Order: sequence, then C-alpha cells, then structure tokens
Amino acid sequence: MNDITDDDKLWAALSWVFWPIAIVMLLMEEKKNRPFIKYHAVNSLAFGIVFFVFISVISAVTFGIGTCLVVLGFVVFYWAYKAYQGEWVEVPWMTNFIKGQGWI
Repeated sequence: MNDITDDDKLWAALSWVFWPIAIVMLLMEEKKNRPFIKYHAVNSLAFGIVFFVFISVISAVTFGIGTCLVVLGFVVFYWAYKAYQGEWVEVPWMTNFIKGQGWI
C-alpha cells in the first residue's frame, strides 16, 4: 500500500515494542481506521498475550525465563524495525489465524 505515512510506521513500531499501547491505538478512532496501524496493533497484541502466557508457564516450571525472553525480545525488536520500514510483518502461525478470524 502506498498510503502508509511516517506516523503509521511509528505507531506500528511502537505497538511491537510496547504491546499494551496497541490497546490504546485500537481505541483511538483515527488510528484504528488506518489499515497498517490496525494490522500491526492486532498482531502485536495477540503476540504479547501469547508471549505473556508462555513466559508465565515457563517461569512457573523452571523458576526463570532466561534465554527464551532474550531471544523473543530480539525478535520483537526486529519486527518493530520492519514495521518502521513500512513492511507488513507476519508472525508465523499467528498472523494467518488472526486473518482467518477476520480481526485484520
């Protein structure tokens, strides 16, 4: 899409780094109507929730999160960078599920 603005890119990248901000974006009328922002906000919100549950289970089982948290942290920053470059980030398995549900 050619109508992706710098503001869209910034909000999309912020949604990956601070995924709770995606909730705020989805409540803001002018932001939720922008397809690029909505795509990244819903994707990052779903990933954030799954990531939080995953980390909670791992920390309960192993008494620590260690390497998983670091590796997934780098992946999230990579996705934020890609969003800031104006690319449509696809999270394996999750993006297809979200599209199938009609959320994006």
